[in-house]
Amino acid sequence: MAQAVETATRARDPVRVLGALLQLTKPGVTRMVLVTTGIGAILAPGRVELRRLALTVVATAAVVAAANALNMYLERDVDARMERTRLRPLPSDRIAPEVALWFGVVLALLGISALTFWINPLSGLLAAAAISIYVLVYTPLKRVTPYALHVGAIPGAIPPLIGWASVTGQLSLPALSVFAILLVWQIPHFLAIAIFRQSEYAAAGLAVYPAVRGVPAAKRAVLVYSALLLAVSLLPAFTGLGTPLYLGVAAVLGGVQVVIAARGFGAADAHRWARALFYATIPYLLVVYGTLALTAS
Repeated sequence: MAQAVETATRARDPVRVLGALLQLTKPGVTRMVLVTTGIGAILAPGRVELRRLALTVVATAAVVAAANALNMYLERDVDARMERTRLRPLPSDRIAPEVALWFGVVLALLGISALTFWINPLSGLLAAAAISIYVLVYTPLKRVTPYALHVGAIPGAIPPLIGWASVTGQLSLPALSVFAILLVWQIPHFLAIAIFRQSEYAAAGLAVYPAVRGVPAAKRAVLVYSALLLAVSLLPAFTGLGTPLYLGVAAVLGGVQVVIAARGFGAADAHRWARALFYATIPYLLVVYGTLALTAS
């Protein structure tokens, strides 16, 4: 009874409710999407109108925020069993599941509608595809197969395409080369998290790669996808986007990540190595995309 009263009291507190809704959007992830969507627009051929760019970025962020909220709604039982997620709004009873559901649905409709009718239909279609794959395919697959990660990487890499499409109204090989970098980057990045949080994910019933296939297999996958990332990061230089300077930066950073990935086979502490790899992947993406935006021909 006391817990029910406390939950009801919190529900009437606008500050607590707004804070919980903000947390549902995963602000850190959403901020990254602001950057990658903007990068796609900047790289696209043609004049970028500031107001159009701002609307595209905000609408795309709304769709991503909606996807995160709906993901938390569907995984609230899983979040309750994990130490790092048990204090999220739903498992901690700071907000009702129905509120989270409708919040996500409304945000998704607003974001997709804005992109479709105020930008262009292709941008709206890409956003609709991204949230559909993330919520309806990737989220349930996480409980079934470790290869859900590969499915989830697709919607995660779509924001640059939305940015590109907002300027051109179409997609092209250069746009797909930018998409490919983000697509492949996510796999070693999230495999690293899965390795050092393996026990948490397994206890929560999620079929992450190291828990299902084993840590040695996960290390091999990290090396393979790091090498693939090096290869795809060079593609923009051959599709009319990247300059020789970009090519050099991408080659060096990609080579460094391959070296870090290879060091995993001799690492005495797999969790420590995986954390180091995880933190190395974050500046990699920012520097590669930033250099591409600054030097694109």
